[in-house]
Amino acid sequence: MTRKQRRLTIIGGSLAVLAVAAALVLNAMRDSIVFFSTPAMVAEKHIPAGERFRLGGLVQPGSLVRGDSLAVMFRVADGSATLPVSYTGILPDLFREGQGVIAEGALDSAGVFKADTVLAKHDENYMPREVADALKKQGHWKDDYGAKPDYNAKPAATRGASQ
Repeated sequence: MTRKQRRLTIIGGSLAVLAVAAALVLNAMRDSIVFFSTPAMVAEKHIPAGERFRLGGLVQPGSLVRGDSLAVMFRVADGSATLPVSYTGILPDLFREGQGVIAEGALDSAGVFKADTVLAKHDENYMPREVADALKKQGHWKDDYGAKPDYNAKPAATRGASQ
C-alpha cells in the first residue's frame, strides 16, 4: 500500500467514525432539541414523572394562586390543553396571567409540573415562534401579536391637517 493510499484510508476511516458519532449524538438528543413542549405535546408524548423538560404556553387567567412564603400555583395553557404548575421562588417581574411563560422542571407522580425556573416574555410584542404557531393552529391568534409600532406614522389628527 502506498503512502497516498494509506492517508486516504485513514481520512476515510476518520470521516466514517465522525459520521457515526454525530449520528449517535443527534439520535440521543432527538427529543431534547425542541426548545420547549406545550401542554398538548406533554399529553401526546406521555412524558414520565421525573424527566426534566421545558414547558411553554400562556398562563391561564384566574389560575394564579399564591401560597405560603414564595410558593405559587398556576396553570399553563396552549389552547387545547392545560397543565398545573407548582413553583417556589421569586417570579419574574413581567410574569402575569394571560402572558407567555416558559418553565423548566419535571412532572411529579400526580401530574403537576414542578418548576425550578420560570421565564416570562420580555416585552409586550415578543412571542416565541412555537407559541405563535400553536396559537394559530388552535385559532387563538390575534392579528396584532408581534406587530411592531410604526413610530414614523403621524397621528390621525395631524394627517388630515397637512393635506
